[in-house]
Amino acid sequence: MGEENDGGGDEQRLKRMAAAAYEYESDPRWSEYWSNILIPPHMASRSDVVDHFKRKFYQRFIDPGLMVEPMTTSSSQSRASVRSSSPPATENARPRAAASGSGTTPAPATNSNYLRLDRHTMHFAVNAWILIVAVLGVLPVVSRNLSNKAYRLSLLGTGLSSFYSLYTLYGKPRAWNLPALQAWIQSVIVTKDFIQFIYCLTLVSSQTHFKFALIPVLCRALDHVAKFLRRNFTRSSIYRKYLEEPCVWVEANTTTLSILSSNAEIVLGFLLIISLFSWQRSILQTFMYWQLLKLMYHSPATGGYHQSAWAKVGRAVIPYIHRFAPFLNTPISAVQRWWLRM
Repeated sequence: MGEENDGGGDEQRLKRMAAAAYEYESDPRWSEYWSNILIPPHMASRSDVVDHFKRKFYQRFIDPGLMVEPMTTSSSQSRASVRSSSPPATENARPRAAASGSGTTPAPATNSNYLRLDRHTMHFAVNAWILIVAVLGVLPVVSRNLSNKAYRLSLLGTGLSSFYSLYTLYGKPRAWNLPALQAWIQSVIVTKDFIQFIYCLTLVSSQTHFKFALIPVLCRALDHVAKFLRRNFTRSSIYRKYLEEPCVWVEANTTTLSILSSNAEIVLGFLLIISLFSWQRSILQTFMYWQLLKLMYHSPATGGYHQSAWAKVGRAVIPYIHRFAPFLNTPISAVQRWWLRM
């Protein structure tokens, strides 16, 4: 019985991982579903509430086998519902009436959301630091020595941030033995944080510094910083004056940033192949990175963007190979079979 419970727990853990990695912003059903959810504004800005309704959306439209636990926070007592039912109007009226009758009571709670030093604030501070350091690593105006140090520090910081996110979301293995480690790795291997961690770990020790490698780092840090500022600093006059428009643009173009990241990751793979003909070549690093590209292609979190990018590469290159180098058809077919085999 214990083994069956563990198997069911591992299955649900994999389902929760797939639900967390799903690209909700690219699914038009999510925007319609979220617009029909009636909850108080102070709850709509909370990440745990948004994640709860994302899991309910995933259970309803993607995987009915996902078990969604009810919200246990004190603020979830005013349950959210869809506009098609009548109770939300009365439930939403209560918090507003309570807020108007309590005078200045809600203001300290709102301010404490972004003043307290919690896990999300620490994550924001780290990503803001990564964003600044990565910009220094990309800009051609700084010295080569400073640029190389910024390159390594931004990759190292992103790797540590991704590992911390994995730890906070999935915890540590139940036991330090091979079966428990395999179960834990299977639950995190297709997540964005794990892929980003391996990405940084593969490149941080490289002798060759490719500026393309910092594009996914910049996009990830920019996305995290913009989301945190949008959720916690909307009352700040500095934010409204200088940062609101850039943050709104970032949130509205997350798909564009993901496409840019996937294209940069693919270009970096070909640059590593070209570097094999130089004195700074690293066969092991190139092999590891192409294994990572294969994982990105099959992962639910990044697969859509990578499959689209590889389809464009195939449409552009394959006709020329058929026309001018037909002898490459056999090795390319072998590589494609290896690539599509997970």
